[in-house]
Amino acid sequence: MVKNPPIQLPAGIIPQFDSLEAERYYRKSRLAGAFRIFGKCGFSEGVAGHITVRDPEHPECFWVNPFGLSFNQIKISDLILVNEEGEIIAGKHKFLNKAAFAIHSEVHKARPDVIAAAHAHSIYGKTWSTFGRLLDPITQDSCAFYQDHGLYDDYTGVVNDSSEGARIGMALGEKKAVILQNHGLLTVGHSVEEAAWWFLSMERCCQSQILAESTGNAPIQIDPKTALKTRDFEVGFPIAGFFSFQPLWQDICQQQPDFMDVPAPKVTES
Repeated sequence: MVKNPPIQLPAGIIPQFDSLEAERYYRKSRLAGAFRIFGKCGFSEGVAGHITVRDPEHPECFWVNPFGLSFNQIKISDLILVNEEGEIIAGKHKFLNKAAFAIHSEVHKARPDVIAAAHAHSIYGKTWSTFGRLLDPITQDSCAFYQDHGLYDDYTGVVNDSSEGARIGMALGEKKAVILQNHGLLTVGHSVEEAAWWFLSMERCCQSQILAESTGNAPIQIDPKTALKTRDFEVGFPIAGFFSFQPLWQDICQQQPDFMDVPAPKVTES
């Protein structure tokens, strides 16, 4: 799969960092913002759901939401840092969602290239997951996931064991997403922005296919050659996911600026 075909992006879109502290702040701010966006989209389902991002200095550890805090309330200062043993080593909150650790620790372990991963019990994602089927390339947007999402078809209850997280990682493989049968969706990316966008887009693709099939007619599928071209050169490569997130980031910063409750680190003088 083509990772980053040449496209013209506005200057300054791709972040550059002069310190690990600056990169950590950037990742945490985008993570907190992604939670607010998920909350705004209605993906907050009680205590279910989690998004993680690797720490840039300690990549075996990841930042995640504390257990029991609403997506709509999360601020940068609320995020907790978890090590590979499931211990909270930074952050003011003391509770970790066991399912979040069981799933995300194994996904991050299986995919060293993955910086962030997202999972929530969104209504269309979990509804589509009950069919135990992959999405079809029936729209331009769904082409982003053509031959680039897997299926984990072994639901055994709430994921509390790392061995099941490992099996989810295997079902994900080298793809950008996996459908967890009878459970929901999980997406990954090389940034918080990318992982969050794939989740948002995949949720809408599930909605679209459910609506199309509810008419009783079989949706017309895009031919494989065109679907692959659309995925690799138009809508489904990493920078496309990163850039598609930017309008959502702009909106949430304007609408809910309180999530940015920690000041950015000072620029290191050269």
